[in-house]
This record gives sequence, C-alpha cells and structure tokens, in this order.
Amino acid sequence: MSAEEHNHPNASKYFKIAIILCVLTALEFGVFYLEFLSYGIIPILTVLSVGKFALVIMYYMHLKFDSKLFTYIFLAGLFLATLVTFALMILLDWF
Repeated sequence: MSAEEHNHPNASKYFKIAIILCVLTALEFGVFYLEFLSYGIIPILTVLSVGKFALVIMYYMHLKFDSKLFTYIFLAGLFLATLVTFALMILLDWF
C-alpha cells in the first residue's frame, strides 16, 4: 500500500456502526417521551443528533479516511447551524 491508501472498514464494522445508530435513534425516541424533561429535551436531542451526524460522516461518507479539510468543512457547517438554531431560540424566547 502506498502512503495515500488506507484500509476502509469491513462489512462487520459497518454493521456495528448501524447498530450504534439504531440504538442512538431509539434513545432519541425514548427521550422524546420523557415529559419531565420539558425544554431540557432540546440539548439532549442535540447531543444525540450530533453524535449520529459524526458517525455517519466519519464512516459512511468516509471522511475519517479522507483529508482533514473535508472533516473541518462539515463540522464548521454543523457548528454554524447549531449556533444559529440556539441563537434563534434565545432571540424568540423559547427557553
């Protein structure tokens, strides 16, 4: 292998990641039905969603194996979208 080649995950690794994504989705559904959380549900679901986003872009979009620049571009977009969302929530008195 040359310096630019890398080992992509095999099918079992993709299956494990899919199971983790299913578990995170089930946690999101479970958290949604916990009424005592009230507005506390928002940061919890945000953290779970960011975790799922990270897994998908790292493995299924192969960013873990590509240039770090692509990872930074995706994360910058995610960070900006999260900031805008929370800024709008604060501005519109949703908390």
